Amino acid sequence: MNLLVIVLPSAILLTIAYWTYGPLLSRLLGLDRNRKTPAVELRDDLDYVPISPPFLLSQHFSAIAAAGPIVGPIFAGVWFGWLPALIWILVGSILVGGVHDMTSLVASIRHKARSIAEVVREHMSPRSYFLFLAFVWLALVYIVVAFTDITSSSFLGLVQLENGQQVSGAGIATSSLLYLLIPMVMGVVLRYTRMSVGWATVLFLPLVGLAIWVGQYAPFDLGAILGLPDKTTETGFGAQTVWNVLLLVYCFIASIVPVWLLLQPRGHLGGYFLFAALGGGAIGLVVGGETIQYPAFTGWSNPRGEPLFPVLFVTIACGACSGFHSLIASGTTSKQLRQETDARLIGYGTMLMEAMVAIVALCCVMMLPLNAPALSNPAAVKPNYLYAEGVGKFLSAVGIPAAFGVSFGLMAFTTFVYDTLDICTRLGRYIIEELTGWRGRAGRTFATALTAGVPLYLLLAAKPVADRPAYMVFWELFGSSNQLLAALTLIGVTVWLWRTQRARWVWFVTGVPTVWMYVMSTWALGRIIHRDLVVPLNETGIWPTNPVPYVALVLIGLAVLMLVEAVVVIFRANPNRPSRGLEPAAMPAAGG
Repeated sequence: MNLLVIVLPSAILLTIAYWTYGPLLSRLLGLDRNRKTPAVELRDDLDYVPISPPFLLSQHFSAIAAAGPIVGPIFAGVWFGWLPALIWILVGSILVGGVHDMTSLVASIRHKARSIAEVVREHMSPRSYFLFLAFVWLALVYIVVAFTDITSSSFLGLVQLENGQQVSGAGIATSSLLYLLIPMVMGVVLRYTRMSVGWATVLFLPLVGLAIWVGQYAPFDLGAILGLPDKTTETGFGAQTVWNVLLLVYCFIASIVPVWLLLQPRGHLGGYFLFAALGGGAIGLVVGGETIQYPAFTGWSNPRGEPLFPVLFVTIACGACSGFHSLIASGTTSKQLRQETDARLIGYGTMLMEAMVAIVALCCVMMLPLNAPALSNPAAVKPNYLYAEGVGKFLSAVGIPAAFGVSFGLMAFTTFVYDTLDICTRLGRYIIEELTGWRGRAGRTFATALTAGVPLYLLLAAKPVADRPAYMVFWELFGSSNQLLAALTLIGVTVWLWRTQRARWVWFVTGVPTVWMYVMSTWALGRIIHRDLVVPLNETGIWPTNPVPYVALVLIGLAVLMLVEAVVVIFRANPNRPSRGLEPAAMPAAGG
């Protein structure tokens, strides 16, 4: 069966959802293009900067996409078959993830572009606010941990192509470093000249393509330069550990510079990577004639014996729903939204586009036979290389050399993650600043160092389990905490909507998705605690040193307390209390 039989109906379904359920959400939320957004009202050209929808679309899309909609669907497709993964991507993105993203964005802009935690404080309680912030910060730490390690793995080794060519990870490192410089130059040009965004795109986007091509001819092999092996050994660190350190140093720097210098131009250019990957994949699917070879369903458990429920729903994560999106929406995007009505495109539309990214990634599994070399060890599949080889095959169908196509796929993968890494660190800084009240240069430095330093400690202390890399050890906790963050965000949004609108639709539009996400994610965290804490303690009588189950225990505790707070507020709410939240509240957000 041709891949188009699956991909084309999926694209049509997502398009129909955007033009039907999207407008319904806009009406229910009362979006008004004439109401001033915080980006306009509080403009400071540092954090609050109104920008055009296409520019913001690229930035927001590249920020939320990252590695999640690639890694998760590939893992889930390999473990359970492509059909369960496809169903959840479509249903989840339309009815859960898209709703989550759009409502969290609107909630933020109605509250001076403050974070979802601030919305929770206003409509629930100060205790809920601190519980939510603590949960978010821990979730951000594990996002940084997982994505840092998987990105650094792209800078190592070689990809052997079917035609005998090789793609060097060191070459991807070179391209990646060049890519970080290009947006900074673009940001300076846009800031200090009269060049338009359109002309800047025309000038700098081809330079990104040139960087991809140049990288393979000038590889930056950090291991060879430092005389280190690729991986950490019992006798010392490897090149990947050094790359992890350098990536976190980058996160530190990138999260404290003004958004116009790096975040906005890099997000704009990075969005084109996603569009190109989607477009190239679509064209390759049409003319390439690739067929589905992988089984639609492989069983109710993965290679490690873990059940489809709840593992599938926390593994796919960003491809269907992601709590991280609410942090982007309320942390950076809401400060740049020019009109309220743009929330439908930026919030709901980009989630559906991300679902297509997930489906393209899933196609990279679907076209492989069950006995493919890349799937020789399903428990430790390398999603970045599998995705890159799939993209390379799609692009080769339109005449693009396979080596360049694979390089493009790996570069696109790392580009998505860059956006997530520095935005996560920036958001972590906001949270520490909100908790401590310590702002200014010293406060920014401390908050950023703490947010990047904890992931650094965890990565340096992490020991790969058997042949599973460090990011695989952390991925399940990342996915579970990310989905539970979505549930907690939906709890906060549901309370806000109920207190301000008192409409029954709230329970169906946001309430049902809240329950589903809460059950799946706490179930998954409970399994982690049982497997990594309870079982080892019962068998050996010694408390495990692995930090993962302890963090899971803390996350579940915070989530339970948040739920109790929400239930109390909902049942004690005074129906005659004046509505709040439909107009922005007068409280400043954490700045620059």
